Amino acid sequence: EGSYDGRGTIGLPIEELQSLIRDVPKPVIARVQGYAIGGGNVLAAICDLTIASDQAQFGQVGPKVGSVDPGFGTAYLAQVVGEKKAREMWYLCRRYTAEEALKMGLANTVVSSDQLDAEVDRWCAEIMDRSPTALAIAKRSFNSSTENMRGISSMGMQALALYYDTEESREGVNAFMEKRKPEFRKYVK
Repeated sequence: EGSYDGRGTIGLPIEELQSLIRDVPKPVIARVQGYAIGGGNVLAAICDLTIASDQAQFGQVGPKVGSVDPGFGTAYLAQVVGEKKAREMWYLCRRYTAEEALKMGLANTVVSSDQLDAEVDRWCAEIMDRSPTALAIAKRSFNSSTENMRGISSMGMQALALYYDTEESREGVNAFMEKRKPEFRKYVK
């Protein structure tokens, strides 16, 4: 309905979308023109390649609104950018420029906004000239070292569903809807 309840609005459980991106035998390219914040940041990490415009911004916001991606969005992000940087992204909820994303390994290249589509087309054309079977085998091989994250993600999503029924979680959503800072300190034990 175009509203935000803190749980995503595309109608597909995020772990299914993440699995689809990982399982499709072709390389998946994230084209980032503007904001890749929250789920967009996770998708940029999950995609095989990420091409960003110089105007792109990356980051996480989940803990600011009482949410988190307890599977690929945390564990796989740590594989991509390093555990310390992933923790910084999730714990502090800062924004990062495209150049910073490039330096941390979240983006493969950064181009000017007016060249973004042409750059994505160039990368796609190069990929089209490669053996599709060899690419599929390479992708499966790359993904094999992180397959255990599917189970972690499934367990984490079940725990998250329980968390979403708590007063603490509702505080995050309510604060977002009311355009105020959430009062999470009262939940610190």
